[in-house]
Amino acid sequence: MATARLPAAPGRVAALLGGLLALLLAPPAPAAEPFPADYPVEEVLPEGGRSLGELEGEPPAAPVYRGQREGRGEGGGGKVVGYVFVTDQVVHIPAYSGKPVNMLVGMDTEGTITGAKVLHHEEPILKIGIPEHTLFDFAEQFAGIHATDHPQVGGGGDESVDLDGISGATVTVMAVNDTVMAAAREVARSRDIIAGRAVAEREPATIKTDRFAEKSWEELLGEGSIRRLHLTAGEVSKRFEEADVAEAWSGSELADLTGEDPFIELYYTYLNAPTVGRNLLGDSRYQRVMDGLAEGEHALLFMGTGPYSFKGSGYVRGGIFDRIRVEQGLDTITFQDLDHDRIRDIAPEGHPDFTEVGIFTIRKKFGFDPGSAWDLILRVGRSVSPTEREFVNFTARYQLPGEYYEAAEQPAAQAAGPMSTWKRVWLDKPVQIGILVAALTLLTAIMVFQEWLAKRPRVLFYVRRGFLLFTLLWIGWYALAQLSVVNVLTFVNALFGDFSWSTFLMDPLVFILWTFVAVSLLLWGRGVFCGWLCPFGALQDYANYIGRYILRLPQIHFPFKVHERLWAIKYVILLVLFGISLQSMSAAEKYAEVEPFKTAITMHFFREWGFVLYAGVLVVASAFQHKFYCRYLCPLGAALAIPARIRLFDWLKRHKECGTPCQICANECEVQAIHPEGHINPNECHFCLDCQSTYWNEYKCPPMVQRRKRRERGPKAREKAKEMEEALGYPASGEEYRVKPVDD
Repeated sequence: MATARLPAAPGRVAALLGGLLALLLAPPAPAAEPFPADYPVEEVLPEGGRSLGELEGEPPAAPVYRGQREGRGEGGGGKVVGYVFVTDQVVHIPAYSGKPVNMLVGMDTEGTITGAKVLHHEEPILKIGIPEHTLFDFAEQFAGIHATDHPQVGGGGDESVDLDGISGATVTVMAVNDTVMAAAREVARSRDIIAGRAVAEREPATIKTDRFAEKSWEELLGEGSIRRLHLTAGEVSKRFEEADVAEAWSGSELADLTGEDPFIELYYTYLNAPTVGRNLLGDSRYQRVMDGLAEGEHALLFMGTGPYSFKGSGYVRGGIFDRIRVEQGLDTITFQDLDHDRIRDIAPEGHPDFTEVGIFTIRKKFGFDPGSAWDLILRVGRSVSPTEREFVNFTARYQLPGEYYEAAEQPAAQAAGPMSTWKRVWLDKPVQIGILVAALTLLTAIMVFQEWLAKRPRVLFYVRRGFLLFTLLWIGWYALAQLSVVNVLTFVNALFGDFSWSTFLMDPLVFILWTFVAVSLLLWGRGVFCGWLCPFGALQDYANYIGRYILRLPQIHFPFKVHERLWAIKYVILLVLFGISLQSMSAAEKYAEVEPFKTAITMHFFREWGFVLYAGVLVVASAFQHKFYCRYLCPLGAALAIPARIRLFDWLKRHKECGTPCQICANECEVQAIHPEGHINPNECHFCLDCQSTYWNEYKCPPMVQRRKRRERGPKAREKAKEMEEALGYPASGEEYRVKPVDD
């Protein structure tokens, strides 16, 4: 059998050297990029940046190098000149849709933002309303802003850092502003970029140590002294899915929890305030805790139940509690084992059965202010393999009730911390807020004194026409404060997710309107909004008035049985939208275009022809049938009708003759909200008060006509009887009538 012969020794050496030379001269294999190829990384790179490193650190960010990665080093071309990061991996601030706007941000080593680009959003108004490029243009304004600046949308921020907003998308741009700046501060702080930059500080508040009142667990919880963070396994899994984290490894901790299974219920509070600390710990233990605190130190109490431990076991191995931390302003407060005091139980009755309770001390070095809000950050980890673990954070806010502390007066020269975004928006719109509050006050007076107006139908006509014109022109087309079923779906979804009042407070006019509508639902029902405050409803009302009384168009009225069955359509639409929103809020917002509000009111009919045609058809239809859309298609009206069933009062008056046999009001009701048998359906009534004008009309309403005639007959009959008495010499009517005897 022949065998292969090896080349001679010199040949083998030459082949080996050739292979090594080829390996050295071959181009290096491309390194894995930290971001997908379609991310516009080049547009946010700091000046001089040429290459990116891998995502690293907490929060994760990719370092930007002056040269190629292999040239790293202070003396070479690989010097770090900045960082690039994705905001979804750093903070989670929901926008109008309830979901965050994901941004790609670049920042240099001085803490200055070098660029910000929108990666993904689910904002409905920017998908089917305002052009999307306006959000991209808004993001361009962050270039050049420092991480410690406090830019404000529409003005009022730090010098030279005011941002131009987007009309009609206030909440969205506010959320983007908060997202970019909060993420930039987190990354800058974790890389010690802003440690040396002076940040305005404020004197901490002083606890009122002489203020104490006995309070139960429920009372402390109800007043906000104790706060609660409740998470289910489904909510935790959803957060991991949003962070694109793989499914939990089957052998990981708590891997068998699903859906509504409880994950953790964490209660937390501030102990230095005597009313809180003494009621929770008891007098003696509270005093021991306070005696153990040095000046400027503070004690927090954490109480948890559920399968997930907020303490974990990291502090046993490394002396640091890695699952909880506190953030206030730009300060991050972490706890070590020496900051922890374990206790078994708390004093008051009625509290949940806690599996772990602990007192944690905030040291003086952090400059903690008990009078300012702070955030509790709960870190949750998931094992995705036997050796890999991923993390997400959950944030819960705490604000000590003002009765327990006294805020320190700030020197005039000392800059205060940044004002909350929603507060800035409210302060920027004092005139608009004042006008709206005045209008709602007037409307309240109209509702309260409706009987006086109903007796004066001509005055009511002009008052109503004038108010509807204000609703259409000012509330709708000028202030863009048209309420929508999207508001309802967003609110409901927020209740099951990351609820934050600040999100809803960012649009003051919409918030004020919703507050008024909520109160009016209890007092009067759905009709106050639908009949007086809905801009699109006002547009339909005027379209019908012009069509009926000026153009003399024929009016269409369905038989009541048909009309009554058509009511169900809007409730079906509402249920469909609600079901879709549970699966995808973004999809629900698209289908919510069944409302023509954005086209007709927010966008002033300046949209694609399909939207304009749809809205135009509905307006024209209302010229032939009063408020056709409101009657049968409006999901917002359906959403308001459901809670309106619990209204406290029945303000609309009816005669016993109404419906049996009188049908005047039922025939004249423009939305056919009066049943043939006479009662008014509060779910369909728009509170126009026309039926009340008829109710008091002594020349139109049969019972009132009869009452007037009896009243008018009374004086004439008495006068005639008196004449007869004088002529006859004895009473001529009533029980006093007697037959006098005839004289012989």
